Amino acid sequence: MDLTHMLAGPFGSMLLADLVAEVSKIENPQGGDPTRRVGPPFVEGESGYFMSINRNKRSAALDLRQTQGRQVLHDLVKVSDVVFNNFRPGTMEKLGCGYDVLEEISPRLIYCSLTGFAETGPYRDRPAFDLAIQAISGAMSITGEPDRPPVRMGVPLGDLSGSLFCAFAISAVLYAREKSGAGRRIDVALMDCMISLLTYVGQYHLIDGQVPGPIGSAHQSVVPYQAFATKDTYVVVAIFVEKFWHAFCQVLGVEELAADPRFAHGDRRAENRHELIPILEEILRSKRGDEWLELLAEVGVPCSPINTLDRVFSEPQVAARNMVVEVDHPTVGRLPSIGNPVKTSPQGEAPFRPAPPVWRAH
Repeated sequence: MDLTHMLAGPFGSMLLADLVAEVSKIENPQGGDPTRRVGPPFVEGESGYFMSINRNKRSAALDLRQTQGRQVLHDLVKVSDVVFNNFRPGTMEKLGCGYDVLEEISPRLIYCSLTGFAETGPYRDRPAFDLAIQAISGAMSITGEPDRPPVRMGVPLGDLSGSLFCAFAISAVLYAREKSGAGRRIDVALMDCMISLLTYVGQYHLIDGQVPGPIGSAHQSVVPYQAFATKDTYVVVAIFVEKFWHAFCQVLGVEELAADPRFAHGDRRAENRHELIPILEEILRSKRGDEWLELLAEVGVPCSPINTLDRVFSEPQVAARNMVVEVDHPTVGRLPSIGNPVKTSPQGEAPFRPAPPVWRAH
């Protein structure tokens, strides 16, 4: 598959490139992709941000405002399966590269547009970035601690969700095309994607009309399911089913809580969380975090440390899953990079290529 990538949601196309896609990244001749200048950190003049989302791609610079640049793109479309862009609505049409034009060149073409607010609707022409999408979608309203200022999620899910939905949609439509032979237009909006990811929180509101607010690390329905302070650090405990609740109470030495009518079942614990959580907090402060984690792991209770990133990349599971890989970058040299979470067999992972360091103009 040769996937032509035009200033697109780059994370999703990188994942496709890690697997099977030949991705050609089209950049502006005047300075290239703007993310090349996002930093710090920079390594030998290369942006860490850019390198994190453009691995395994080829790159060329085309001025689509010029006839020659458009012709090169049209030639690429003839040998490509997918055109994937994240311009504002109408931009590709103004450049003479809209779906109607490109579909005439290649009727089998899959044309995927990733925008902030979609190709239709009253917000169509608004600019959008991750922070704005997290805010308008409601995600920020349920993130953080109660009675504190709003905070965004630590990972840019407003952006990443769109790239992931595009990768999934492109894969599905490619498969459908193998049967129908017909191309298709895909319209993905960041706002739509984030609203989709509200899942049960959004569904609760649609059912009962209640407006939820932030509850920190806790869960609307499952108790206990949150971070707890220990003697020296924080750990998380996730008691999602009753067997975990009984084992948890056993480890904490409070078997009587498992039989207490206020806490005996999940719905009762949710109703009475304000009575239960202070009891658990006091007990969990009596030992170090690693002591509790060892005891809970022995009986199969879901629990984890709250790792800082240095600890994340030292976890043996990360090494076992090849989630840190090395690439040979022509400017930087050997460079560590986050791996692809999708593993396939029997061929295994191919060597990773670095993000393109330069581009050539036409």
